[in-house]
Formats: sequence, C-alpha cells, structure tokens
Amino acid sequence: MSLHTPLCDLLNIKYPIIQAGMGWDKEGLTTPPALVAAVSNAGGLGCIGGSSIRPEVIRERIRAVRQLTDKPFGVDITLPKMEDVRIPDPDEVHKEIQEKFPKHAKFNEEKVPILIIGLGDTAEVVPLAHERGIKVMALAGAVKHALSHARKGADVIIAQGYEAGGHTGTIGNFPLIPQIVDAVRPKPVVAAGGISDGRGVAAALALGAVGVWCGTTFLVTREGGINPIYKKQILNGSSEDFVRTAYTSGHFARHYRSDVIKAWMSSGLEAMPTPYQGNAMDEVRRAAETANRVDLLHVPGGQVAGMLSEERNNVPAREIVERMVSEAAQILNDMRSRYVGS
Repeated sequence: MSLHTPLCDLLNIKYPIIQAGMGWDKEGLTTPPALVAAVSNAGGLGCIGGSSIRPEVIRERIRAVRQLTDKPFGVDITLPKMEDVRIPDPDEVHKEIQEKFPKHAKFNEEKVPILIIGLGDTAEVVPLAHERGIKVMALAGAVKHALSHARKGADVIIAQGYEAGGHTGTIGNFPLIPQIVDAVRPKPVVAAGGISDGRGVAAALALGAVGVWCGTTFLVTREGGINPIYKKQILNGSSEDFVRTAYTSGHFARHYRSDVIKAWMSSGLEAMPTPYQGNAMDEVRRAAETANRVDLLHVPGGQVAGMLSEERNNVPAREIVERMVSEAAQILNDMRSRYVGS
C-alpha cells in the first residue's frame, strides 16, 4: 500500500516518514550514514544529527550519505545560545564562535536539500538556506514557538510533543498537534513524539499532520549506531523509565533514568546554558562508556520505548519504514470502511 501527503511533494520523498536527526554524541554515531541512507532509500527522509559533531565531521557525514543514496536527506542542528555566558577574554569568545558556528554553515557549503533546526532562533538561518534552495524545518513544543518559526519563514513545522525523546516541551501530542496545525496553517506540520508504528502515523494524520518525525524507533534498527547498552535500555525500558531533565544539554530533554540522572534530579543544581552543559556532561558519558559503567549511561529516548521490545532489535530501517506505511494505510482504509457511513 502507498501513503502520500503534501509533505511528500514538498520534500520530494515517497513516504511521509522522517528519521529524526538525533545528534547527542560528539562521535556522530547516533545517526550514522548507513541509517540516514537506509531511510531515504526506503522512501522516507533520513537525517544526519549534526548538533554535537564538529564541522569537518558534518561534511564527512554528508559526503558519506551521498555515496549511499541519491535521495533527499537532511541535517539537523541546534543553534548555540552564546550571549548568556560571560567569557572575560575576547579572544576566547572569537575562538569559540569560530569553533561553534561554522558547523551550522556546512549544510550551505554542501548544498544539503533540507535543514532541520532543533533548537535556536531561525531568523538568520532561514534566508541563508532559502537563497540556496534549501528547505528549512523547525521543531516546536508549543504554539508560540511554532508561530515564531512560521513568521521567520520555516517551510515545515515539527510539532514535538511531551512524549518525545531528546529535547521536548510539556504539552502532549493530542492537544499540541491540532493547535499548531491551526495556528500555522497553511504551513505543513509534522508530528513528533511517541510514534513507532502505523497506528501512530494514522493518528498523526488524523490530528492534521502531514507526516511523522521518529527517533527512538530508528535507534534500535540494524543500521543504528548506538552502543548496545543503549539499545538494551530502550528495548527493556518502560515508558516511565524515560524522564525529562536538563542534565545532558542545558535544555530539558528526555533520557533513560540512569543513576547519574537520578542524582542530578535530586541535587537541586541548575544547568549551564547551551552548549556548555552538554559539553561538560558529554565528558562524563564518554568516561562512563570507557569504564563500562552501565549505571551511569543514559540514552536519549521517548516514552515510546515502552512499545519497543526485543522483537524490534536490529530490524532493518527499510523494513520499519515500509511496515509503518503499510500499517497506516491499512488502518486508514479500515477506519473508513468500519466507521464512515454513506
């Protein structure tokens, strides 16, 4: 069965299924080129997670993906908030800007078809992208954020509900998606958070979205590059095991509730601004991985983890995309025949 929405025409993809550009590790293993290309080759849209990796690595990943697919794909980045932190030495400020911001221009140099803004102000990025024919998608966890992105010219708004893994807001998808759809109409809206199968896709379409943005479900695929420890946390964890905390990046994000997350949440400490909190805590993560301290490791993931079991472990990404499409199409057809009268 097929599933076609206006998003497919806008992004030049076959199916309205997008693999979230998860980029929480500096090594860029969360969304390796093999995963990005597999989703795009299956008819969806694969995305490189570029928020934590260095500029030269982003360029390498873009070129690696292009070796594996001729289909559209995207790069997901976050925009650092530098003005909140005082650094006394102007030379340090200049050096940091040179180190932090160039990676956000690599999509421009490499002419990536689609740019996704996970966090930050899109005002300056959108015109730059549009000048080069690059479409921009922006995540929003509330109507005010969606309206801001829409006013600044984002082509697609990703409505990310409370259920989602990684950076997320406080509003669940059922009230959030319709509100954002109504607020930014006629701009297309993609639903994110809690979606792992065709039921979620069908529900998102019923709420007014024209596609879905899925992260956690692709982390455990064959092509997913995360540590097996993290896959185990997702496959064995319950929805309650994934909690929102500012520990990992300075912004609230949903992660597996490890012992170190529990300790942080009970400490009363305030997180440093982005990107400082993330840089500092990433050192803890890497040390814990090296020491194999499972109790200190915490994968970013959504409440949908409660729906994922060992049966989903190492399933090819293509199969996940095709399964979601066929299930959603079947559900929509069944609902029409069962519940819609003449």
